[in-house]
Amino acid sequence: MYEIIVIGSGPGGYVAAIRAAQLGMKTAIIEKYSTLGGTCLNVGCIPSKALLDSSEHYHNAAHTFKTHGINLSNLKVDLKQMISRKDDVVKQNVDGIQFLMKKNKIDVHHGMGSFVDKNTIKVTKEDGKSEEIQGKNIIIATGSKPASLPFIKLDKDRVITSTEALKMKEIPKHLIVIGGGVIGMELGSVYGRMGAKVSVVEYMDSLIPSMDKTMGKELQKSLKKLSFEFYLKHKVTSVENKGKEVIVKAENGKGETIEIKGDYVLVSIGRKPYTEGLNAEAAGVKLNDRGQVEVNEYLQTSASHIYAIGDVVKGAMLAHKAEEEGTFVAETIAGQKPHINYNLIPGVVYTWPEVASVGYTEEQLKEKGIKYKSGKFPFMASGRARASMDTDGLVKVLADAETDEILGVHMIGPRTADMIAEAVVAMEYRASAEDIARMSHAHPTYTEAFKEACLAATDNRALHI
Repeated sequence: MYEIIVIGSGPGGYVAAIRAAQLGMKTAIIEKYSTLGGTCLNVGCIPSKALLDSSEHYHNAAHTFKTHGINLSNLKVDLKQMISRKDDVVKQNVDGIQFLMKKNKIDVHHGMGSFVDKNTIKVTKEDGKSEEIQGKNIIIATGSKPASLPFIKLDKDRVITSTEALKMKEIPKHLIVIGGGVIGMELGSVYGRMGAKVSVVEYMDSLIPSMDKTMGKELQKSLKKLSFEFYLKHKVTSVENKGKEVIVKAENGKGETIEIKGDYVLVSIGRKPYTEGLNAEAAGVKLNDRGQVEVNEYLQTSASHIYAIGDVVKGAMLAHKAEEEGTFVAETIAGQKPHINYNLIPGVVYTWPEVASVGYTEEQLKEKGIKYKSGKFPFMASGRARASMDTDGLVKVLADAETDEILGVHMIGPRTADMIAEAVVAMEYRASAEDIARMSHAHPTYTEAFKEACLAATDNRALHI
């Protein structure tokens, strides 16, 4: 009998397995597909970032190299090679996870994992053969899959999800993106940079609606430069595939119907927990009405020796959130007392400019009635950003009006996905805006914008605006 069985090998699952093995527990991991790494490594975080980088190189070559004194001719996109490079990046990462399983002596079982009873898991392979393994503790890390609307038929040809968008055979002439969240904006950017017209239809009144509204407004301004058009506060009512043309109809706030015609439609309205075939009821594991596995503060399910982590439970669907939960559960089972501060798990949008956020948004602080002060610093005033021609965006710091403790940091600009880590460290140690303002930041760097925003939040004393 294994001490821990993990069902699912995405970032939450494989990290849980590694940490369990490090703590001396006999561990097995079950993966439905032939490769490890789950959505993130195979059809999510890693491949999308590979394409985002490739498309950004092309966009810069086409639009900014001349200003830098670099002249090119006959520039064109080799989409087949771009996709091939993406596949190679994925393979390297997936092979790396396979190596880590061997290094940590974790048994890997490929097949569909389903509960037989509270301690027994049946693993059904692709050829129909099956085996049963038993575990003292079990971790459900089965992740999520793209969500859709009931009236939309995902044909995976013209009406596609993020999975198909990562392996296109041509650059769309007009890509219609349903959903203005993270996935839609990232994948829309990939093809927008390569010349596609991109129309975004979003039900809410802002892009990336889960983030601070300033970020959505700034991102919208920036993406307009890439031939994006936006239909905010629009409700999609139908999607019709006409062969080489797709027609999307949507209602605006006045109840009027608009019609958008394109050659591809990307449905990116979020993701939903994946529990199909898990047979959770056989182990006494309860799901809620949203299909999520119900857990307590220790991530235990209704069966106390069975835990659940990542996209399959409540909270943000983020790879790094799943990783933290995987570590948390392994250490809890080992008798340790780990801790996760969910408010300090950062969120990132890998467009260019990048968007990154941690802590409370301004809207949340207003809703909670917390008195705060705000400081902003635009990248237009950053020497480093001017040097790299990345002047879109700003850093916004929210601090407690009385104590000056930093309550939220929201950034849109160059390399903010990396810069946000400084804000996370500061907030984990309950730093004040004054603390950051007094710290030396190398010049010229993008991170000076964080220091300046903190100066702006403390008596409006930013130095460079």
